[in-house]
Amino acid sequence: MAKRTSPKGPGIEGDPIGNSVMTEIGIIAQLSSTLFESVMPAGMTQAQYSVLNHLLRMDAERTIGELASSFQVRQPTMSSTVRKLEDKGLVELKHDPGDRRIRRVAITKAGRAMRQAGLDALGPLYGELMTQMTKKELKAILPTLTKLRIILDERRPE
Repeated sequence: MAKRTSPKGPGIEGDPIGNSVMTEIGIIAQLSSTLFESVMPAGMTQAQYSVLNHLLRMDAERTIGELASSFQVRQPTMSSTVRKLEDKGLVELKHDPGDRRIRRVAITKAGRAMRQAGLDALGPLYGELMTQMTKKELKAILPTLTKLRIILDERRPE
């Protein structure tokens, strides 16, 4: 195994602050993804959990195209993720009442339970995080992260 070295910071001296912020976010995303998948229930990927979470967070059924757009992946990639969730009984495809050619992805009762199982599995990880950062600190950064997400979301390539 390669020896770990301590980084000097999120960017290189002289880089624009925006690059340092985006570098830090990218590193956090990679580290959190690896940790996240290490505690998920067997066979649950972050992509699958994210789709379940999205359906619940949006409180709506979505087409595969809408999900692909939301997650900024190609439609075949989202179709594969949805098919795996459907095979596990975690989502179902329903015909749109206004246009039977359109099928919408709906979370099932088992999907809600699996999302909760994922959340429960993350509990110890979140508990450990809370020993390193206070709830006050986390609440303080959340509005800034939300603002950045909205700014980036408004600029997403079509």
